Amino acid sequence: MSNVKAALEIIAAKAPGFKAEVALVLGSGLGGVVDAVSDAIKISYTDLPGFPKPTVVGHGGQLVLGRIGGVSVAVMQGRAHYYEHGRSDLMSEPLETLRELGADRLILTNAAGSLISEASPGNLMLITDHISLFGPNPLIGYHGDDRFVGMDVPYDPEIGSGLKNTAAELGIDLFEGTYCWCTGPSFETPAEIRALKVLGADAVGMSTVPENILARRLGFRVAAVSNITNLAAGMSPTALSHEQTLEMAKEGSANLIKILLRYFSSDA
Repeated sequence: MSNVKAALEIIAAKAPGFKAEVALVLGSGLGGVVDAVSDAIKISYTDLPGFPKPTVVGHGGQLVLGRIGGVSVAVMQGRAHYYEHGRSDLMSEPLETLRELGADRLILTNAAGSLISEASPGNLMLITDHISLFGPNPLIGYHGDDRFVGMDVPYDPEIGSGLKNTAAELGIDLFEGTYCWCTGPSFETPAEIRALKVLGADAVGMSTVPENILARRLGFRVAAVSNITNLAAGMSPTALSHEQTLEMAKEGSANLIKILLRYFSSDA
């Protein structure tokens, strides 16, 4: 039995008849979004074949099924990073499982460093494009024509517009920009940040892009929001650390929860 089929059977036993409309993947320090899920059914990743076992503080390691604002959601609290296992495709089976649950929209979130002064720690950035030049494509080794995923419009403009309008209604700044995926786990050097600026990056982080590619192969409409937790290396006298990331994620997380609640309420 495949991991996806086995995971679906476990989910069916714990949440009979559950169907998801939207899937979410939560980044570092964004576990507070789970508190907004009503009628929540929580399943540990350790009980779900093919799901990642997070090794990073701030990633909860559970699948949460329920509703936000009247919309049926499947929320992944925690993800697999390339730097944890040396594989960029480890989110494939979880995403396949979420797709089989019925979700056709995917909202990815992450903690990221800002390369632009306009987006400071505590701000949110809607990802409109990305740069993926520094790690292996997650579809390497896949077979079939569906591996040739078109990336002309990698992030769904309709979902993005909905999130942007919702943020404006709430008086929350939601910047738009290009996200660069770097493999981590070390943070970037000031020289690397200067190079990424030349390439057109507005924010940098260690996730999201492989998930976008995998999800688009599966037919998901994808949107993504970065929670800006720090200015990138060389832009601030403060030394970067994962502890700082988690601390600064709290402010952005509160605003992201407000946006998601209003967005899903208007979508119901």
